[in-house]
Amino acid sequence: MKINPINTNSVNPYTKQIRNMNAPKTKSTNMDKIEISDAAKELQVVSDYSTERAEKVQRLKQQIQLGQYKVDPHKVAEDMLKFYRLK
Repeated sequence: MKINPINTNSVNPYTKQIRNMNAPKTKSTNMDKIEISDAAKELQVVSDYSTERAEKVQRLKQQIQLGQYKVDPHKVAEDMLKFYRLK
């Protein structure tokens, strides 16, 4: 059995969306702009500090393993006094 459509026109919904490919392209005068906040700048400095700190810790570990690390007892005592006097 064949079904014939009644009162249907061949409709193409895309015919109304004709693109003009030869349309002149306008140059965009808007430029992207990035601003870095002060907090982000501080985080960058902290990041640099943490890498320096990691390098220092690595050097100290190496000195301890080689037996070359020497503790200055006077410096330790001074730092302890400063710490407890400020509290």
